[in-house]
Order: sequence, then C-alpha cells, then structure tokens
Amino acid sequence: MTRTPVQTSITPMLSVRRGAEAVAFYKKAFGAVEIFKIEAGDGAVVAQLAVQGAKFWVADESPAHRNFSPESVNGSTTRIVLVIDDPVPLYAQAVAAGAKQIWPLRAENGWLLGRVQDPFGLHWQTGNPLGPVSGDSVILLLAPAPLVPRR
Repeated sequence: MTRTPVQTSITPMLSVRRGAEAVAFYKKAFGAVEIFKIEAGDGAVVAQLAVQGAKFWVADESPAHRNFSPESVNGSTTRIVLVIDDPVPLYAQAVAAGAKQIWPLRAENGWLLGRVQDPFGLHWQTGNPLGPVSGDSVILLLAPAPLVPRR
C-alpha cells in the first residue's frame, strides 16, 4: 500500500453548540462548501467545510472530551481570520445571514478588515492586505481592536 504524502497545515476545529445549525450558517454566511460530514443519532455533527478553498472543521461541543463552545465558556479564546480577495460582499453576506457586526470593514494598518460574531459566539475577521504583507502588518492585524468607535 502506497501512502499519499500530506501537506503540513494547521486547520481550526470549531467547537459549537447546535453544530448542524452552524454548518448551515457557514454555508449561507460565507459560501462554505461541505467536504465531509458525520451525523450522530442525537443530531451532533462533525463536518469539514471550506470557504474559497480555506478548510476548517465544525463539531458540536463535547464537554466530556474538554471541547467547549464559546457559549459554554462565555467567550472565546480564538478569532478566525478569513483572508479573501474581496471581503466587501462576503462581510455583507455574513451580516445579512445573522452575524453581529463587531466592527465594520475599514482600512487600517495596511489591511481592509472587519469583524463579526457568528450566532455561535465565534469571532471572524474578514479582509485582505492592501499592499505587501510584512510581519509588522500581521502583528497589527492580530492586535485587539477597540469595541467603541474612535473619535
């Protein structure tokens, strides 16, 4: 048997409540396509999705396995950064699908970037670099953004 080589990657696994609803939301909000899905008898799901080729996993939380949703921990330790060629229509699509705007798309620190919270408590930053990407611009991208408008 010949083993197929794999490309090293980091792929997020998002733990949520209401996994089937989350899969449907990501399809509607981000145009995600379903690559793989397992559904348990109790309705729990594990699914691999992709947005414009960027893959991620979604699964119902499993406290018995120490996998908690943002709703269970009253927050999240992770933000998902979705870098796409044209973030404007996708950002609007996510908000129209029910995502809560945290901050609107804006040009700042060399990026066009906006942030939404999905109905499952996860924060998504969507955008793209406005010029060549450097280490400094990535550090600024990952810095916390203010939750109140600047004056």
